[in-house]
Amino acid sequence: MASDTTLPDSGVVVRVENLTKRWGTNTVLDGASFTISKGVTGLLGANGSGKTTFLGMVLGFHRAEAGHLSVLGLDPWTAGPDVRARIGYAAEHEALPPDVRAHDFVRHVAELHGIPKRQAIARASDALFEVGLGEERFRALGTMSTGQKQRVKLAQAIVHDPELVLLDEPTNGLDPMQRDQLLSLVRRCGSELGLNVVLSSHLLDEVERTCDRVVIIANGVASGGGEVSDLEGDGASVELTVDNDAETAVRVLREAGLQVQVDPNRPLNLTCMYTDDSVYDIIARALSAGGVGIRRLDRERRTLEDAFLEASEVQ
Repeated sequence: MASDTTLPDSGVVVRVENLTKRWGTNTVLDGASFTISKGVTGLLGANGSGKTTFLGMVLGFHRAEAGHLSVLGLDPWTAGPDVRARIGYAAEHEALPPDVRAHDFVRHVAELHGIPKRQAIARASDALFEVGLGEERFRALGTMSTGQKQRVKLAQAIVHDPELVLLDEPTNGLDPMQRDQLLSLVRRCGSELGLNVVLSSHLLDEVERTCDRVVIIANGVASGGGEVSDLEGDGASVELTVDNDAETAVRVLREAGLQVQVDPNRPLNLTCMYTDDSVYDIIARALSAGGVGIRRLDRERRTLEDAFLEASEVQ
């Protein structure tokens, strides 16, 4: 189950340009601009930040007040059926028919996407096996656990081999073990099945563990994003703890040309701005000359949480 369709625009799956969407007087998206490329992309934002609204616009359900949205090279508002035929979608809230068997439900979705019945039967079994429900595929949906239902939702989203899969808060209601298992399946959809996935979430660690790239939605705009590895990476500071005489340590480090900050709650803990690797030698020489010992010297690592908090600050 892997799509070989050539994506438009050199691999750009979704292109957003100055997109604005309002519900009454509430502006949900306010001139947002970003692109989503092939692979697994996290759409990260706090609850109420507009993630679900944006997914609805990708599906062609909501019209923008201004700006432009291109999905797989098409305008989803004017070419909604064509776009939706090429997309798999799993909504946040569970609304599965309880008396229908999992296989019948997934087969029905495959048929809705134009797959002939006999082929749809095989596809439904394949999709349910892919998500770990091969032995459970003939159970009624109402008898399944929350984790199993979320897997069924993933199976119906991938059964027709879509070019883009949209997952809205897919781990909602899951316990930690179920959550880990589902995220592994999502990751596998991108790495092994070759599907392009957008994972909408407000949970930083989900995006960090699962996605190649991230788009951060805050204050109605895409206020940050990029490769997850680049957003994390190394920070721009060096943290150190001195043995004694923090006042002397600060003085000699500043005399050596470094910017130094002191932790007011732990005065022996200092932070120096990182420029390049020569900063370590500068610190060691300056403190040695000042007679100050070093207990700890570490490069601070920047996390996705740091990037999210920076992007979420009110401009």
